[in-house]
Amino acid sequence: MLRNGLEPWHLLIVAIVAIALFGSKKLPDTARALGKSMRILKSEAKAMKETDVSPGTDPRT
Repeated sequence: MLRNGLEPWHLLIVAIVAIALFGSKKLPDTARALGKSMRILKSEAKAMKETDVSPGTDPRT
């Protein structure tokens, strides 16, 4: 039943549903906001990683 997993026509259906739900004018703004949120999340995760490793300790041990 789900042998092939996600096929290209599945993505097409998802895109059509997204356009129908949100409208073509809101999609670029939504994508832009999502990208900005992902950049913020990535920078915060990187900052947390850097603060977890204290100077003078070896993170490999």
